[in-house]
Amino acid sequence: MSKKIQYSDQEWQQKLTPEAYSVARKAGTESPFTGRYWDHHDKGIYTCICCGLDLFHSDSKFDSGTGWPSFYQPVVAENVVKQEDRSLFRVRTEARCACCDAHLGHIFPDGPNPTGLRYCINSAALDFSPEKI
Repeated sequence: MSKKIQYSDQEWQQKLTPEAYSVARKAGTESPFTGRYWDHHDKGIYTCICCGLDLFHSDSKFDSGTGWPSFYQPVVAENVVKQEDRSLFRVRTEARCACCDAHLGHIFPDGPNPTGLRYCINSAALDFSPEKI
């Protein structure tokens, strides 16, 4: 990736819905079992709501029982940046978009094989492009 996408806070507010802005730009979290993709089963690619970068393929999605879309790996590892998050009085691994630095969710070490990881991602941080048949 050659160039990071950057907009002012006001431009992000105009570009995104209030919920997407709160989650992706202000590191908010949607309530479990409320997002449009937590129980979504179509084949395709989940992309960043802010910049459209390919993040996760539906083949890596699994039902974690948490109420958020969960994936065991990104489409391309470099598309999701891992960052230490010390909010809420604990240390977690935050997942961010490599292109625009959008907050996506968090990564936990309790996922299925082959990676053992659970990318717990907010639906509000995602868009979806269905596979063409």
